[in-house]
Amino acid sequence: MNDKYTNALINSTSPYLLQHAHNPVNWQPWDDQLIKNEDESNKLILVSIGYAACHWCHVMEHESFEDEEVAKVMNEKFICIKVDREERPDIDHYYITAVHLMGLQGGWPLNVIALPDGRPVWGGTYFPKNTWVNNITAVDRFWKENKGKMLEYAQNLQSGIEETMITVIQEDAPPDTRGLIESSIDGWKKRFDFENGGRNGYPKFPMPVNLDFLLYYGTVKDDIQVLDFVQLTLQKMALGGIYDHIGGGFARYSTDESWKVPHFEKMLYDNGQLLGTYSKGYQQYKKEEYKKVVYETALFIERELMSDEGAFYSSLDADSEGVEGKYYVWTSTELKDSLNENWELFPRYYNVNQKGFWEQGNYILLKDMADEDFAARNDLSTDELNDKVNEWKAMLLQKRNKRIRPALDDKTLASWNALVIYGLSEAYKAFADDYFKNLALKNAHFIKQHMTATGGKLFHSWKQGENAVNGFLDDYALLIQAYISLFEITGDELWLQHVQQLFEYAMNQFYDEASGLFFYSAKEPKPSVSNHFQNEDNVIPAANSVMAHNLHKLYLLYGNSEYLGKLKKMLQHIVPHFEKYPHAFANWGNLMMKLTESYYEVAITGEGAEQMLLEMQSEYKPNVLWAIATKQSRIPLLKDRYSSGKTLIYVCRNNSCQLPVKEAQEALKQME
Repeated sequence: MNDKYTNALINSTSPYLLQHAHNPVNWQPWDDQLIKNEDESNKLILVSIGYAACHWCHVMEHESFEDEEVAKVMNEKFICIKVDREERPDIDHYYITAVHLMGLQGGWPLNVIALPDGRPVWGGTYFPKNTWVNNITAVDRFWKENKGKMLEYAQNLQSGIEETMITVIQEDAPPDTRGLIESSIDGWKKRFDFENGGRNGYPKFPMPVNLDFLLYYGTVKDDIQVLDFVQLTLQKMALGGIYDHIGGGFARYSTDESWKVPHFEKMLYDNGQLLGTYSKGYQQYKKEEYKKVVYETALFIERELMSDEGAFYSSLDADSEGVEGKYYVWTSTELKDSLNENWELFPRYYNVNQKGFWEQGNYILLKDMADEDFAARNDLSTDELNDKVNEWKAMLLQKRNKRIRPALDDKTLASWNALVIYGLSEAYKAFADDYFKNLALKNAHFIKQHMTATGGKLFHSWKQGENAVNGFLDDYALLIQAYISLFEITGDELWLQHVQQLFEYAMNQFYDEASGLFFYSAKEPKPSVSNHFQNEDNVIPAANSVMAHNLHKLYLLYGNSEYLGKLKKMLQHIVPHFEKYPHAFANWGNLMMKLTESYYEVAITGEGAEQMLLEMQSEYKPNVLWAIATKQSRIPLLKDRYSSGKTLIYVCRNNSCQLPVKEAQEALKQME
């Protein structure tokens, strides 16, 4: 009620946009019609893009967007538009592509000046106040004095953007990818940090897509060096300061090469994927540390990022009370006062010493070794140590909960929620704990009920009962993947019915016959920003790579060779790039492994199918599609395989099955 200014962002559902609703800048939310119709004032458009947990976005807001003199310049010279990159990834991709083509490094906040029709002409990331005002004033002056030159530049840049964003077929058919994968890994190994894990240098990001592929490759190829590297990375991340040892869950990245100092924001998409990566890591390496990470991360997501309805929220800010990391770090005095007689062992366990010291008297809690090693060195049993650690965590979590919490981005994104469903499904496979399955099902039912419309249409974002923005390809691809994973762990064919609806809608709205790829945004005659094919895997796998995996699983479930043909056509665009940049196409690498190495469909039927499934899934098996049925099924992979009173296991390859067996060990021998 006491805010001096209120702009058009006040009616937004995005927490990031609402953060700027009382700036003196006359912000508007993105409106496709504004761009298509072009503002009559002929003002340039200033597009500023960020997200709620972005530290430097907050800094620039405080320095410039809350400043009345800066706002006066912006309002007089520009139509000012604020965009939440998580709510509108299509707009973000378009403008960040433009900034890259300008020869600049992208990042957030992303600030771009565009013509009245939306075509970009200038851009950058964070600017200090004076630099910002000088730059935007100069661009406005150039527009008024050299309109013809700016229009020409905009057209040339737009041509470059479209050329970059739309892929053309480069080969008629993929070459033999088996040798290609091996040579690519040999090159990739040069980037490995064999001391700290992850990629050489800093900052260090958890890259679950890359770790999943390397674990798959190392296991199938029996590459000990790769397997040791994956284990090292998982271990260093789990012990380091990037992991929240009190409340569970990972920060978005580490600012140093040893995973010590996190950038403290916590994102749903990281933690959802890392649930699956650490579950697979536990299956392969049997490290109790990984099991602890999975359970604590799932509890963190449920406790701090889940609504009563079952929706998962997007992120927690890095800052609280305007200070980065304040919620998570401790002074030694705070720790001593909280722990009292428990203090003696604690500093050694969590490095309340020079190693754990950060700044201004604060310590980041991190570990030197796994619990079993620490217990042995301190004459404790692992059970005794676990009891102590659990007591410490309970006390410190209770203490921390009294602090002012980081801001919560409470919008729900379909794609990110789907990543959590998939991660929880992998956790269920690893630990056979209904907790993971039930949490995944609760969220899946929420998405089905609240974010899905008739005919398989998805909404990208939901908040407090209101949907915003139509779904993008990654929403469809990742949710199809998640629903298939639910079918794999439950045998409930209702999830495959949902898959079929989503897949048919995606084929109609996103598929490009000429290239064989799926557009990122639904096709429309005159889009406000150029559409593109999302092919490169990053922290989140590319939407097209996920869709290609979905096609593979649907081919195996339904025996439809058309699906196999489509995914092979998609690979034609990737193979020429894979050898040089395997880290940018790691999820495609998983698909190549499935096509070139042994891959199995395991169908289990009968009243004991669920228990048999859990028995067979306890070990790491990346090269298996699972399907169970406790009654007759119409799914081609399961059809006519049910026999009353018997539990039978069918091991198949490319829809050709061996004779059924009754024991898990017999089936595993068939897979060898």
